[in-house]
Amino acid sequence: MNFTDLAKKNRSYRRFDEHFVIHRDTLTELVALARLAASGRNAQPLKYFLSNDAALNEQIFSTLAWAGYLKEWPGPEKGERPSAYIIVLLDHLIADNYFCDDGIAMQNILLGAVEKGLGGCIIQSVNKPRLSEILRLPDHLGIIDVVALGKPVEKVILTGVGEDGDIKYYRDENGVHYVPKRSLDELIVN
Repeated sequence: MNFTDLAKKNRSYRRFDEHFVIHRDTLTELVALARLAASGRNAQPLKYFLSNDAALNEQIFSTLAWAGYLKEWPGPEKGERPSAYIIVLLDHLIADNYFCDDGIAMQNILLGAVEKGLGGCIIQSVNKPRLSEILRLPDHLGIIDVVALGKPVEKVILTGVGEDGDIKYYRDENGVHYVPKRSLDELIVN
């Protein structure tokens, strides 16, 4: 798969085959890709908590909110939940600011996941105090984001933004997920 195909296939997937096993070695390989990412001041303050354990995954899931534009959808049902998570952490013993390191690192994780036939979703709507408690994180590690991972069971289609300018993603009656994207002409200003 070339890079353009990887980028096109790298969508925010929110429904997975929960019974598909993602081994810890795979999660470690994805963090190895994150490790290669650029880091502001080369401080490298990000750390990662990995979970592919069903019982722990259920606890992690309980701290997450899914798909803000889909108000009527509470998130994936049992059987369609992620089979693994990578929780991105800031090590405050190294730095108090991670600039955009998390975004760069997570993009590497997600592109690596797509290459492996997986998909994921970056989640920032997290009950961080509760998740920190569940994971028994020491005080110097703060949660930044959660990357949910699994074998996608949903179809995600990119569309153009309509004349009304609405950029909100939506699902049709068959559960197909549509993501409007602004045109290239709109993005390039000169």
